[in-house]
Amino acid sequence: MKYFTIAELCKSDTADQLGIDNRCKKEHVANMTALVDNVLDPLREAYGKPIRVNSGFRCPVLNKAVKGSATSDHMTGRAADITGGSPAENKKLFCLIQELGLPFDQLIDEKHFSWVHVSYRQSGNRREVKAL
Repeated sequence: MKYFTIAELCKSDTADQLGIDNRCKKEHVANMTALVDNVLDPLREAYGKPIRVNSGFRCPVLNKAVKGSATSDHMTGRAADITGGSPAENKKLFCLIQELGLPFDQLIDEKHFSWVHVSYRQSGNRREVKAL
């Protein structure tokens, strides 16, 4: 973990505003570390500029509050919503993940590159690419 921290992946303005305890457990830390080591850090290295995590780990209460999927990888620490600061930069991140051949389970263009969702599993990655 070179460019990202567990605290950054657990930080949530929504949780803070709603008074939701979004602390993660040990198994979530292992999943977040794998996501950072295998996808986010290599992406940041290749991108050459900071990448912000909009949403990383979400406890079930927070996931429900943001209307996340009932099976969201965010709840296990396996997913992050990231941004380079603009739709154009987010599209670059989306393409770079694929060009670099980084391992991922899902790579999603969210709302015309408002942000990019990327998830990683330590085994069984589907390499599913889609737009929502």
